[in-house]
Amino acid sequence: MHSYIIVYFDVRGRCEATRLMLADLGQPWEEEVVSFPTWQQGDLKKECVFGQLPLLKDGDFKLNQSNAILRYVARNHGLHGKKPQEEAYIDMIVDGVEDMRIKYVKMIYQNYEEGKAPYIEALPNDLKHFESFLSKNNGGKGFIVGDQISLADYCLLDILLVHLVLAPDCLKNFPLLAAYVQRLSARPNVKTFLESDAHKNRPLNGNGKQ
Repeated sequence: MHSYIIVYFDVRGRCEATRLMLADLGQPWEEEVVSFPTWQQGDLKKECVFGQLPLLKDGDFKLNQSNAILRYVARNHGLHGKKPQEEAYIDMIVDGVEDMRIKYVKMIYQNYEEGKAPYIEALPNDLKHFESFLSKNNGGKGFIVGDQISLADYCLLDILLVHLVLAPDCLKNFPLLAAYVQRLSARPNVKTFLESDAHKNRPLNGNGKQ
């Protein structure tokens, strides 16, 4: 029996994919919300391996780094593929999402006003790779890898939902991804989570953008 506690700022940020996974599993978790003044005091930062949040607690076990947290939870619940090839593809998609998230975070925090328009203009160059890969798995009608949901789906769903806030029409030329978002968002536990006050009231980012 796992007893998960997410220690993070009051933002969706790098924890929302984990929250989506836990919600879909029907797995309860707790939140320890860290204020920026508390973080700046430095005591919690010293406890984190790389001086960064998020931090996941599972009983006495503590883990930093958002993608490591995702993989840990996924492996605990059988959501990291059925065979080595699936595991490799899942990791590949997670890394692809990470590449996209790094670009997004840089724009949001460093160059929002001047960088938003060119970022949106270049967005299809990233989205097309996910659309293409999705099309090769059951014609794009199921999951991004294999025949059951995996951590790759939660990562991809999260980053797509984030970009639909930034650019609501960003999937208009990507019908498989658009249907994918609708399909996964309609999963009962995911739907309940996305409609919850906890999700809706939690800012996407820590600087008020979006």
